[in-house]
Amino acid sequence: MSELDAAQWDACANPQPGEDSIVVDESPAADATTDACQSEDALKERFNPFIRHAFLKALETSGSVGPKTGWTVTHVIVEDDKGKIVAAAPSYLKTHSMGEYVFDYGWADAYHRGGLKYYPKLQVCVPFTPATGRRLLVLPEAGEPAQHALILGLRTWREKIGASSIHVTFPTKAEWDAMGKEGFLQRTGQQFHFINKGYADFDGFLADLASRKRKMIKRERKDALQNDITIELLTGKDLKEEHWDAFYFFYTDTGSRKWGKPYLTREFFSHIGESMSEDILLVMAKRNGRYIAGAINFIGKDALYGRNWGCLEEHPFLHFEVCYYQAIEYAITHGLSRVEAGAQGEHKLARGYGPAITYSAHEIADPRYAHAIDEFLQKERAYIDEANEEYAEHVPFKKGG
Repeated sequence: MSELDAAQWDACANPQPGEDSIVVDESPAADATTDACQSEDALKERFNPFIRHAFLKALETSGSVGPKTGWTVTHVIVEDDKGKIVAAAPSYLKTHSMGEYVFDYGWADAYHRGGLKYYPKLQVCVPFTPATGRRLLVLPEAGEPAQHALILGLRTWREKIGASSIHVTFPTKAEWDAMGKEGFLQRTGQQFHFINKGYADFDGFLADLASRKRKMIKRERKDALQNDITIELLTGKDLKEEHWDAFYFFYTDTGSRKWGKPYLTREFFSHIGESMSEDILLVMAKRNGRYIAGAINFIGKDALYGRNWGCLEEHPFLHFEVCYYQAIEYAITHGLSRVEAGAQGEHKLARGYGPAITYSAHEIADPRYAHAIDEFLQKERAYIDEANEEYAEHVPFKKGG
C-alpha cells in the first residue's frame, strides 16, 4: 500500500460524494417474515473503514500481514492511460486458510488427497475482517469496463503465479452477482446484524421487543455493571497509547485461547490510532481504577462494525454489554442504520440482532474440483436460506410490530 497513491485508492474504495446511504426496505414484498431481516438488496453503504488505504497499510506496516504470516501482499490494480488507478482489489497470496472466516479446509483436503497443491491461493479480502464491503474497488466513472478488467487481472495474475484458485470473501451482493455472471462459484454465509428502524433511543428499541426479551436485556445490562464497573466510550483524540496497551492485552488473551496466536500486532493498533482514529470506537470497561475488558468497533457512515473483544475478569453479561448493547446504543444515538457484530453467534438473536446473509465468490482452476465444489455450494446455499428463514421466526420483536 505504501507504493500506491492513497487518494487514488480511496477514490475507488469509498467514492465521494456518496449519496447512497443504507436503506432498509420494510415493504412486505421485501420481507415477508419480519422487518428485522434484511432483504438482499436493501442495504447500501457510503463509507467502509476497512477498505481505506490507511487500514490496509496499517496491516502491512505493522507486520500483521506479510510473507512470514502467510499473507503475501499482492494487490491488483487497473490504471488508465495516464497511470491513474481506476480499479483495485485488496489481494493476498495465501499459504493457509486462517483469518478468513469463510472456511475452505475441506476443499484444501480434497486437493491434498488428490495429490494436488491447494496452496498458494489468491485471496481478495480484508484480512481478519468478516465484514461485508466492496472488494472490487472501481472508480464510479470507470464503470463496468474497469470492473471487468480488474476481474481479468485477477485471473491473469492467478495463472501467472500458479495459484490454485481465487477467493473473494465478504463482497457486496452486487459484486457477488457480477462475479457469478463472470463464472465464479457463489457461496453464502450467515451472520446477525442489528437494524436501526429509526429508534429515538435505546428505550425505543426495547419498546419494540417482546416483553420477556425486553426484561431480559434490562436485567443483563444492570447485572453487567455490578461490582462498580463503569463503561468508557473512546474515539478520535481521546484514544491514547495507554488504551491500546490495555486493549491489546485483552485481545491477545482472547486470541490465544481462540486461535492459538493473535493475528494483529501491537503496532497495528498504534498505526490505526494515528491514521484513522475518527473511524474507531473503543468501548472499555473499568473497575477499581483499571481497565478489565474492551471491544473495538469501526465506524462507517451508515454502520458500526464490531470487531475484537477481550477481558481480564469474567463478569456476568459484561460481554453482551460491551460488545452488543453499547454498540446498539451508539448506533441509535449517532443515526447509524445497522450494527454488524462479526461472525457467528446465535446468542445475538435474542439480543436484537437479526439474521443476515453474507457472500463469497470462488474460482477453482481445476475443472474437476470446480464441478464438485459447485455441487456442494448449491446445497449449502439452500441450507443457508432455510436457516435464515428459521432464524427470522425467532427474532425477539413483538409479533406484527
